Amino acid sequence: MTGDKHQTPLLDELESGPWPSFVTGLKRLRDSGGKQYAAMMNDLLGQLEHSYTNRLGYWKGGTVSVFGYGGGVIPRFSEVADKFPESKEFHTLRVQPPAGYHYTTDMLRQMCDIWEEHGSGLIALHGQSGDIMFQGCKTENVQKAFDAFNEMGLDLGGAGPALRTSMSCVGHARCEMSLYDEVKAHRSVINEFLDEMHRPSFPYKFKYKFSGCPNDCVNAIHRADFAVIGTWRDDMKVNQDEVKAYVESHGRKYTIDHVIAMCPTRALSLNDDDTLEVDNRSCVRCMHCLNVMNKALAPGDDRGATILIGGKRSLKVGDLMGTMVVPFFKLQTDEDYEELVEFARTIMEFFAENALEHERIGETIDRIGLPTFLKGVGIEPDPNMVKHPRTSSYVRTDDFTDEADKYFERKAREEAAE
Repeated sequence: MTGDKHQTPLLDELESGPWPSFVTGLKRLRDSGGKQYAAMMNDLLGQLEHSYTNRLGYWKGGTVSVFGYGGGVIPRFSEVADKFPESKEFHTLRVQPPAGYHYTTDMLRQMCDIWEEHGSGLIALHGQSGDIMFQGCKTENVQKAFDAFNEMGLDLGGAGPALRTSMSCVGHARCEMSLYDEVKAHRSVINEFLDEMHRPSFPYKFKYKFSGCPNDCVNAIHRADFAVIGTWRDDMKVNQDEVKAYVESHGRKYTIDHVIAMCPTRALSLNDDDTLEVDNRSCVRCMHCLNVMNKALAPGDDRGATILIGGKRSLKVGDLMGTMVVPFFKLQTDEDYEELVEFARTIMEFFAENALEHERIGETIDRIGLPTFLKGVGIEPDPNMVKHPRTSSYVRTDDFTDEADKYFERKAREEAAE
């Protein structure tokens, strides 16, 4: 780098705490000797200090892309380019990661080499949609960087009003709680709808996330428009010998305080002989007991997934948790995964045709009502979909028994068909 380093007294304070600071990483890139990005990172630090001083952001959007793609690049142009010319363009390339985040060290080194050659050297693993975020690239280098990534076999992710890059947990590759093939579900859906990612045509963004169990390690329930959460519908498996060993090791009081009493539906009880009794009909799959007593407890054998629609962070109507629309979706055969893809297509088509501009599907459901949404996508209402029971006493219930009978008859037909 040539020229003086910008003074950054406010940023320096962020390095004074006990935890690693992003500022240290930016300075390391700035002080990297003859690297092509050193001057860019110096001016980036200068602009960031300028923003902290004035309490204002100085980035604006624009249009930057690569040949054949309508999305995948987040343009950032500086509004104070006269003061910090080397960082006047600081674009981000969103690149799709492998499903389940399975990398080789050679692959990671290749990505780093490409970004050191064409970008700033600054990489974030990963964005909230699962993207590898290659942050800081001049317009003239965007196509060069993409071509190099593409030769590796990597592809751009989503940006703008489009299908976004999906993410799935590491799942059955390493986790004993995995309840379906997360990687297969992830790739089946994204490969089918790749055009929707590269050529934005939706009212706003749409995200898929695949978690192998209700621990939801990829934040699908509150971050994904379409969340696939592993579950089971038979009884939890209990190894009573391991339960006794746990009680002997930790003590009865600890077991009662930290396992039994923590069950949100009181589905657990500890017997006098230190065996565990489970009321499986009351279990809501919160996963706490399985996580704590992982040798003694395990999910059941009848496995699949629950599908929730509409999770998102704040926008028009604030944060939304996903609404459960399919209590149990069997994911075992190839046909099951094909059915998942078709269901995903139905949801996206409804979103594309009915959402307002800049509206997430959760906000569409909030605006039109859940019954209208269910009718529009062809789903029968189910008691499991109730977000909150009625609290008004002025409600007629004389037809509830008839409706309940219809529900149980329909469930019996579905079970018989399986």
